[in-house]
Formats: sequence, structure tokens, C-alpha cells
Amino acid sequence: MTEELNAFVHYLTTEKRLSPSTLESYERDIVQFKQYLNEQGVAGWRAVGKAQLTGYIGGLRKAGRAAATLSRVRVSLRAFYQFLVRERLADIDPTVFIEAPKPDKRAPAVLPIADMERLLAAPSDEHAAGLRDRAMLELLYATGIRVTELVSLDVDDLYLPLGFVRCTGKGEKERMIPLSPIAIRVLRAYLDEGRPKLTKGERSVQALFPGHLGTRMTRQGFWKIVKQYAQQLQLTQEITPHTLRHSFAAHLIENGADLRSVQEMLGHADISSTQRYLQMSKQKMKDVYTNAHPRAHL
Repeated sequence: MTEELNAFVHYLTTEKRLSPSTLESYERDIVQFKQYLNEQGVAGWRAVGKAQLTGYIGGLRKAGRAAATLSRVRVSLRAFYQFLVRERLADIDPTVFIEAPKPDKRAPAVLPIADMERLLAAPSDEHAAGLRDRAMLELLYATGIRVTELVSLDVDDLYLPLGFVRCTGKGEKERMIPLSPIAIRVLRAYLDEGRPKLTKGERSVQALFPGHLGTRMTRQGFWKIVKQYAQQLQLTQEITPHTLRHSFAAHLIENGADLRSVQEMLGHADISSTQRYLQMSKQKMKDVYTNAHPRAHL
């Protein structure tokens, strides 16, 4: 079973040319499914049928996995079995039996503006790591880019005199996103005083945000940074790097930004993904009216 998986990873790398993060997700999903099959005593990929797939997906659902996670697993397994069938390493594609998971109806987690201000001010500017952390937080909240996009940025992706950052998103699509004046100031301070210390003056390092070893910051590394500051501030709401992306979009729409512009900045292919922030804004407006209008409770 390992040989087929290795062949699939090689195919994704050389022919599909997927990004490292997407490749990692595919491989992780299939490895976890392989472990499940081993526990069930399934002999190989050809022996997998509807029972094994529905049992596996059902187990993930019972474990509380989000609909987005189930959808990603479904996509990974489908791509894998399409490859196996094409290469005659499997007779049928059993993933046709997997029903698409229903989308989550939970609203995205958004920080109140006051808590967001506290989070952005938390890193210390007295050392290089603090300057980097604040620059990352400011940039994420100023642009709403994904965490993978953030840690993939190179120094050359910044156009500070023009007030833009170039971002490469899903499908290798590039977009230019404007930067706020405060984000530009914070980034300039980081580039002048923080980054040279983190890279030890090594000019060959292209990554905009290096970690403590001087190599590119990872998604997991940045997640730990966000968690650390959230705990330091004793914020009651659970915060992840994606919370800053949600907050960026929600705060823009609350303050009158049009949906199409927000969609373009977020890099959403479908505007329906952006519309959920509009629904949140409408609900907030209704709550404000209900709490504030003198005749709302008559």
C-alpha cells in the first residue's frame, strides 16, 4: 500500500505541481486512511469498498471533525482513487459512495475590535522576534490573507512605497492587496530593525518572516505565536490565525466595504463564501436595534 501512495505523491509533485501545503494535506489524509484500513485488517487498496469508506468518514464525523475537514478528506481520497484506477492499481473508485458533507452553519469566529487592538499591541518591540510577530499579526489583519499565504511571502512581495503586498493564493493565482498605513509602518520597522537580526544578515534568505532558526516560519509556528499572545492577554474567545482573516472580512463589511472588493482581497473563487460575513453584519445590526431601540420590546 505504501508503494501506491508514494507513486501518487510523486504524481502530484511532478505532474500536478501542487503547493507544498496542499501536497501535505493530501498525503496526511491518505496516510490516516491507510492507518484505519490497517486497524480494520483490510489487505490493500483494491479491497476497499463502500463499507470501509462510510465507516471511516462516519468515525471522523463522530469525532467532531468539521464539515470542511470531511470535505477535504473526501477530495483527497477521490483524487487518490482516480489515480489508482487510471494506473490500473485499483479496479473501481469506491469514493463515489461517499456523500458530500453538509456545510457548517456555524458563523466564523470574529474578534471584537477592542480585543483585536489588544492582540495587535501585545508583541514587544524591544526584540527582533516581537517586531516580527507584530508585523505578521498586522499584515494578516490588514489584508485577510490565509496563513499559508502569509508564511509563503518573500521580501520581494512587499511594495511598501505603493502600499501593496503581492500574494499567491490557491491555484497559483496572484492578487495585489492594499496595506494600511499602520501596517506599512510596522513592516518598515521590522525590516529595518528585526529581520536582519533573525536572518543574521544573511542576504540569501528570501522569506519575509523567518523563524528562530533563520528558515521560513511554518504555519504551525505562527499558530503557536498567536496562541501564546491570546493566553498572555487572557482572551476568553478561542483564537486561531484564521480568526484574524475572519475578523478582517467582518470588520470591513461592518464598516461599509462592498462584497466584491472583500471577495477579491480574500481570494474567494465563489462570492457565496464571502456572503456569510454580510449575514453576520446584518445579524449584528439587528441585535443592536433590538437592544437599543426604545420600542423594540413593546
